[in-house]
This record gives sequence, C-alpha cells and structure tokens, in this order.
Amino acid sequence: MSKLVEMVGIDKFFPGVHALKSVQFDLEPGEVHALMGENGAGKSTLMKILSGIYQRDGGALTIEGQEASPRTPREAQDLGIGIIHQELSLMNDLTVAQNIFIGREPRKSFGRLDENALNAQTARIFASMNLKLDPKALVGSLTIAKQQMVEIAKALSHRSKVLIMDEPTAALNDAEIAELFVIIRRLKAEGVGIVYISHKMDELKQITDRVTVMRDGEYVGTVGAADTPINTIIAMMVGREVNEKPLAAPDLGDAGVSLQVKGLNRGQDIQDVSFSVQRGEILGFAGLMGAGRTEVARAIFGADPKDGGEISVHGKVVSINAPKDAVKAGIGYLSEDRKHFGLATGMTVRDNIALASMDLFIGKGGVLNEAEIASTAQSYIKQLGIRTPSDAQEVRLLSGGNQQKVVIAKWLLRDCDILIFDEPTRGIDVGAKSEIYKLLEKLAAQGKTIIVISSELPEILRLSHRIAVMCEGRLTGILPGGKETTQEDIMYLATQRTAAMQVTGTAQ
Repeated sequence: MSKLVEMVGIDKFFPGVHALKSVQFDLEPGEVHALMGENGAGKSTLMKILSGIYQRDGGALTIEGQEASPRTPREAQDLGIGIIHQELSLMNDLTVAQNIFIGREPRKSFGRLDENALNAQTARIFASMNLKLDPKALVGSLTIAKQQMVEIAKALSHRSKVLIMDEPTAALNDAEIAELFVIIRRLKAEGVGIVYISHKMDELKQITDRVTVMRDGEYVGTVGAADTPINTIIAMMVGREVNEKPLAAPDLGDAGVSLQVKGLNRGQDIQDVSFSVQRGEILGFAGLMGAGRTEVARAIFGADPKDGGEISVHGKVVSINAPKDAVKAGIGYLSEDRKHFGLATGMTVRDNIALASMDLFIGKGGVLNEAEIASTAQSYIKQLGIRTPSDAQEVRLLSGGNQQKVVIAKWLLRDCDILIFDEPTRGIDVGAKSEIYKLLEKLAAQGKTIIVISSELPEILRLSHRIAVMCEGRLTGILPGGKETTQEDIMYLATQRTAAMQVTGTAQ
C-alpha cells in the first residue's frame, strides 16, 4: 500500500532564512504520526507546505504515490488534506452546519439555500463520528471541545484522507481530551492518517504510533512512540538532556507572609477559600477543570467581583475592587490567555513591556520618553533572555515562550512583589518550559511571592514548594511539594467535595 504522504529533501527559504533544510516526513494510512520540536523548529512551515499554504523550494512531495504540488489550501483539500489550526477558524454567529459547508452549501432552484439538505449532510458526518451534536446549534454556544469536533467534521466533509492537528488539546480538559481521542481512534480505524502536533509529552504514549522530531529546521529522526522513552524524545528536540527535578522545600525562615487570603467567596465558584504564601515561596494551585482556581486568582486581582473575604499584603488588609487596586498593592496577574489578556499582540516588545508602567515614562509636558522605554525594554530583554530581533519587533511574531517572558517583564517592571501565573506554559514547547521554570525559581529566590495555577500535575509537582488543591470552588487541602507528594495524592483531594485539609507550612 502506498504511503498517504511522503516528503523527501524538503527545502524552504524566506528572505535571509533557510527555514527547512532537506526535511523528510511520511504518513501511513490509519496512523497517528506525531511531529515534535521546539517552537521555531519548522513544524508549522512543513505542514503549511503539505496543506498548500506555502510552496516548497526543493525536494519531493507525493500523496498516495502520486507527485503533488498543492499551491493553495483548496488544492490541498481536493487532494484529501485537511488542517485544523490551533486557533480555530469558525464563525460564532453561524450554525454548526453553515460553518462546515460554508461556500459549498446545497442549493435549491434559483440559488436558494437548502437548509434541510445542509443539516442532513452535517448530521450524516456526525453519525459517522458517533458525535451527538445539533447541526443547527450556533457555534458560539459550543464549548471549545465541541468547536474542535466541528473543525474535524469540517475537514472530513472534504473527504480528507490526511488530517493535520495542531495542538488539538491545548484548551481541553481531561474528559474532553478523552472524547477527542475516541474520535481519533475511530478515524484511524477508517484509514485516515493523522499528523499530530503537540507539546504535551504524555499524549505521545496515549495516541501516537510514531514520532518525528525536528530541530532548527532540520530532520532529527523518527522513532516508535511505544518503545521510546520520553526523555529520549525531549533530548532529540532540544539537543540536550532536560532533567526537571522537583523543587526542594526552601528554608524561608522568618521571611514573613506576603499574601494572606481569608474567607474568599464568589457565588458557587469560590467558597470560603483561605490560604497564605510566604516571601520567596512558590505555591501551586491544582484541581480539575471548573475547580475554581482561575476564579480565585481573578478575584484576588480584582478582575472579577468577590462576595466576601479579606486580602492582606505584607500584613496589611487591602481593598481590591479592580485590577488597578491589585497593581497598586504589588500584585501582578499573568492570565492563562496571554494573547487576549496579557499582551497587545499588534504592538512592539518594548511597548508591551512598558504597558503597565507608562506613568513611569511620562516626561515634561506629558510626553512619553521613548528613549527611556526602549532602554528599559532592552534591559529586560537581556535579563530574561527574550529571543527577539529587537525591542521593536511585534509581539505576535515571537514564540509562545518568549511572549510569556514579555508578560513577565511587564509585571517585573511594575515592581510587583506577588506574581500569579495562570497556566504559565500552555502552548509552550519543552525547552521553553524549562526556561520558564528556571525563571520562576530565580524570581522566588529573589524574594518574589509566586502562585502557579496549572492543569499539568507534573508541572505542579515540579514547580511548587507547596500545593493547594481545589474541588468545586473549595480548597480541599494543601500538600507539600516535591517528592513528598504524588499525582494520586493531588487527585484524591481534587475529587473531594468537602475539605480534607492536609495543611503544611503557613497555609490556612
């Protein structure tokens, strides 16, 4: 049987950049083939060539044994290639069926839209996926997981034999990921080949058959997913061993409590939550989706109103009713959605760094001191190791890890003593994750107080000195970090509806 896809010696040049250097990749029918590499490794460029967005500058591409050169996404679709981007491309105000068949809607006489045929065709696709979803539902009313399924159905409506999935689980919880994996296994059984791009290493063993690794625009190697240790794959990706050892409990001595929260409430989302964090400590927040972790962070930061509770900073009760109050008290919040709430992606690196501190750069006559902004930004770029051609680069053009560092720089410039990181490494590759981890450790060592919210239990165990666990709006326990605690310990508390407090240190 011919391979579904075979790419050999693929080259791609951009002005001044040799983006792909003789790269190879292949895909078998009924296979999930992971494409791995750090941000900037060339994964997306290679897949854009396969899906007709870019054209190759060298090498050969065959689809089912026939030479192919798709010059547009439509040509690639006609060849049976579908791509599901990390940023979903759906229209919220249209129905599910209208999104799936947009531009290809069945028509009646005189060009009138045949809604019944449209919905019936969509229902047949859903039936083949064993998916219970109303074709007439507005896309904007669906969860991210259901929207992901609509994207898959849209690709299948083109009779796709090849599906490219770019970070398909980035915004999904465990239950939604399990649902997606059921769909993927069903597609495999039907002979569809799937290219799977993800930074979540634990997914490799669950869903993929082979793994191809790229680094710096070059092919590194292809290995079997089942029989290759994760550390080996990571080493292939970053060109070095990445050993992430849990943090040892710090000797905080009489460092003092930086942040204390007592009886925080907000409807059913937050119910009587109390805890404290010391100067120089990293407190992790764990829990299942909907446990209330982000809600606690947003209430502390003043982004959402609270119904009750008391917040103290360095022993003094503070009134926080809006983010500006939190910033004034020395609290910075790095949202899980950095592109929407942490960055102005169309602005430059330097302007994003200065965004929360513009008042510091106002000179005589109310004019901004642009030279001082640039000098300060360059200092933070160097300090945090932000990889950017210059401080004038637009933030949207940076990798996820470097975008996150820009957000960190913004709050460090504001001189925040307390930093809340919500999903700090979401969508970031393994090498950049390691850099972010080391940066958080460095900030804690400098005396900053750090709160980390993460859905990845290995990350929580790796980063935290102590771990606060929530379930359905309640704080059900606080555990020691590092080797003293297991994922099972965390999951036990994450599924307890009433407090089973295992308190260590100074937390309440």
